[in-house]
Amino acid sequence: MLIKTRAGWEIPESQATPEATFMDRRRFIAAGAGLIAGAALPEMAFAQGADPTLDLYPAKRNEAYKLDRPVTEEELAANYNNFYEFGTSKDVVASAKRLGTRPWTVTIDGLVEKPFEIGVDELIRKMPLEERLYRFRCVEAWSMAVPWTGFPLKKLVELAKPLSGAKYVQMQTFMNPRVAPGQSQRWYPWPYTEGLTIAEASNELALMVTGIYGKPVPNQHGAPMRLIVPWKYGFKSVKSINKISFVAERPKTFWEGLQASEYGFWANVNPEVSHPRWSQASEQVLGSRERRPTLLFNGYGEQVADLYKGLEKERLWA
Repeated sequence: MLIKTRAGWEIPESQATPEATFMDRRRFIAAGAGLIAGAALPEMAFAQGADPTLDLYPAKRNEAYKLDRPVTEEELAANYNNFYEFGTSKDVVASAKRLGTRPWTVTIDGLVEKPFEIGVDELIRKMPLEERLYRFRCVEAWSMAVPWTGFPLKKLVELAKPLSGAKYVQMQTFMNPRVAPGQSQRWYPWPYTEGLTIAEASNELALMVTGIYGKPVPNQHGAPMRLIVPWKYGFKSVKSINKISFVAERPKTFWEGLQASEYGFWANVNPEVSHPRWSQASEQVLGSRERRPTLLFNGYGEQVADLYKGLEKERLWA
């Protein structure tokens, strides 16, 4: 007779937990842990979840927008960002994760037919999303090339129905020092405010961005919605927008309010006009040793130069 001696760690098969029950318990424990974490850190609860518009990506690429250089590697672009709400370094990924981007409401007010509020997901689904390849030029004299996904800002202007007295579009980001430590620094004129003329906002190039590299835009890039105006320096492209106002007077923008001698309202890229502290004649291409000559209007002069006729006395470059 064969007698099997059971090892000390073994239990009879009849006492083993069935696999399905074991997996259900794991799911229950994981869900419970998520609830506890959400209760402890309410600001992060939505930041960690799946984007409700995930099914819209990747959007179809608009082939009318082409590049003269390779697309910047996604990981490099993701880890080199200016977002002063979360710190003055370029590495703001971890800090920016604190921002909850759902639910997120955008207020449209000022000189419009009827002010309203709209959830960002509803707004995104109303709009024609497409991918565009754009050059991006920072005032700090570095550049990258990015596949942005979004919708033309002019579509939002049409939705808002501005009155005839509206001359400018003012855009502001969120204000929450609890999650954005930079906003506790009172010498900055928070909230971050930017603006365009109605004509600039209605130009075909102005893009409200909701995605990047074929996916919803992550926090460090300005989730859930940001602006991109590729013929201007990057600081004009306000991130994490939650208020858009149509106004008669030119708004005082964030950097203009902080240091008007260095950062003006227009901020169009121009290689012939230096920043007070460095040249703008060339730019460092992110991820390479290459320096490229800076292009007037960042290479988009054909589409935007007419916007500035008659404004020769303005300080169009910052």
